[in-house]
Amino acid sequence: MTALYSDNAEVLLLDIEGTTTPVDYVFGVLFPFARDRVTDFLSTYQQVTAVQTDLQLLRKEYEQELAQGVSVPHWQETEVTGAVPYIHYLISIDRKSTGLKSLQGKIWERGYRDGTLRSQIFPDVKPAFQRWISAGKHLYIFSSGSVQAQQLLFRYTEEGDLTGFISGYFDTQTGSKREVQSYAKIASAIGKIPEKILFISDVTAELKASQAAGMQTLFSIRTGNHSFEAEGFPAIQSFDEV
Repeated sequence: MTALYSDNAEVLLLDIEGTTTPVDYVFGVLFPFARDRVTDFLSTYQQVTAVQTDLQLLRKEYEQELAQGVSVPHWQETEVTGAVPYIHYLISIDRKSTGLKSLQGKIWERGYRDGTLRSQIFPDVKPAFQRWISAGKHLYIFSSGSVQAQQLLFRYTEEGDLTGFISGYFDTQTGSKREVQSYAKIASAIGKIPEKILFISDVTAELKASQAAGMQTLFSIRTGNHSFEAEGFPAIQSFDEV
């Protein structure tokens, strides 16, 4: 199909959930996988430096919430797995927490490597990646999931390893997906003016932020998405339209 939107875009910046990957895979497979295994994971790997870093970030978040008077599950410091109730709570509300997302990525890595997990992507994703790269465009991912989690998702898909198509990844360390400055940082990191970047997402708040930064935008309509209201943004139902 002839490209409708991205002819003058040199870079495609993609969301994952609801854009390349079904929402059901994230909420129905990945989140339960991490929730069910976090206790065993911490029992085994809590002393690993990278895991301790995640826990320190989570502890800081926990203490900030307590200071604000927020009612959260108790963190039992004397127990190896004392953080688990708080982590379960954060998973249940899909908190865009750097510490949580990093920890989840480490748990998912075990599942991907042993074959328990194989990530789902929409059928049009791989052909689109191939077509865009052949056309000389560059492909980047911006997701609230950690860079590690993003790389794992695209490396262990049911369609094979797609990481060779992707030039780079951005996560919450860049900033919130709903803040204009995050997209300005991404454009700077990529080395392209925002007007040459097309961002595709199923969340209009993210599209508003990226548009305010100067990027082109498309609203992703996929089966199972939380919302189908594009709020005036041009919309697509398949990457075949791009």
